[in-house]
Amino acid sequence: MKELREHAKELLEKGEVSAVIGYSQVSEKRTKPIIVTDPQDTDQLVFNEYCLNNLAVYLTKARIKVSCRTKDKTLKLAVTAKPCDVHSVVALIQENQIHREDIHIISFNCHGVAKDFGFEFSGDNIASKCINCETHKPLYFDKIFGEEKETPKASDDAMERIQEIERMSHQERFEFFKNEFDKCIKCYACRAVCPLCYCQRCITDKTIPRWIESSSHMRGNFAWNIVRAFHLSGRCTGCGECERACPVDIPLSLLNRRMAIKAKKSFSYVSGRSLETPTLVGSFNEKDNDELFM
Repeated sequence: MKELREHAKELLEKGEVSAVIGYSQVSEKRTKPIIVTDPQDTDQLVFNEYCLNNLAVYLTKARIKVSCRTKDKTLKLAVTAKPCDVHSVVALIQENQIHREDIHIISFNCHGVAKDFGFEFSGDNIASKCINCETHKPLYFDKIFGEEKETPKASDDAMERIQEIERMSHQERFEFFKNEFDKCIKCYACRAVCPLCYCQRCITDKTIPRWIESSSHMRGNFAWNIVRAFHLSGRCTGCGECERACPVDIPLSLLNRRMAIKAKKSFSYVSGRSLETPTLVGSFNEKDNDELFM
């Protein structure tokens, strides 16, 4: 903690970054995002098992805000990112939304986080994304802190649910997702927390023509959730923030994770893992598996 605060303070005092995006403690088992611009405020920064938010979501929002003010100023930001959140930073760089030289990545050796605020951090309450995480040390970073520790053991309930859904008939599967999407209240919290939902104007906000019904009924709910799943296909990094933010507990990560499994199996591609690899959606290889289109 001390090293993190000292490093952030030094970055701001030397003018190497304009702001540090990090976490501050709210209560014993809850943190919140904080954007520090004053070196004296760096003593608020923390990192622990309750730093759940994926702060990469703020990187494009900050870029948009600054570009509205001036076209000449480059805003360099420091972001506190868990190893899994670094995947989102990499994906944004791959998609040319931010530039690597404009981001100072502060990361940690990670042994997992709690599944939500207020829960004790343990094998029973570990975030599902942490169970099979292969990136306990970040793939890219400018500064790293923390000791390597073992992640608590837990069963992969999400993968079991995916396999269970795949064993269903088409009609059963339709009914399953219909019942889940019926709960949607169109709050768009999933969109707000997703680093890869960076469009300045979402398709749901367009009214001429209106592509997606705005009210929360079956047709509009299906259109929104399925279109968003397709937009994230081959792009989602699996941070799980959409599902955690959903106020009605729709299992959104089941769709995203299944798409990611298909992308890996068919194209050997995993989003946000390499700055040198072209994006799956934005590149074409004539040797790609065309099984999806047969």
